[in-house]
Amino acid sequence: MSKTGIIYWSSTGNTEAMAQAVAEGARAAGADVTIMEVADASVEEALTCDVLALGCPAMGDEELEEGEFEPFFADLEGQLSGKRVALFGSYDWGEGDWMRTWCGRTKDAGALLVQEEGLIVNNTPDEEGLEACRELGRKLV
Repeated sequence: MSKTGIIYWSSTGNTEAMAQAVAEGARAAGADVTIMEVADASVEEALTCDVLALGCPAMGDEELEEGEFEPFFADLEGQLSGKRVALFGSYDWGEGDWMRTWCGRTKDAGALLVQEEGLIVNNTPDEEGLEACRELGRKLV
């Protein structure tokens, strides 16, 4: 059984809802899932997972959240080579530039993206958005 780690940051609950749906999909496909907020996660723990799903909304000028998530990802980034990774998050405005940048950084680190372009949902995920998250969870396994 693959060990799947889902680590996220959420202020409004939108990205948290996405994380829960990703976990549902992965569990339904038979994964052993650990889900946690980034404040409770360590890079060491993340690296023990076979597959990682990382969730962070677009913040500021389409960037990762700077207080907790960016420092965590910056520490993790250099150790992602060969690791299967999925990226997801919600946004309120813009074109999804933060996700394209984040996917690029992840690929440059040598990670294998489970979904090439990441998964983004505008504001609160509707049923279609939640189903896309569950499908991403199933792809992790």
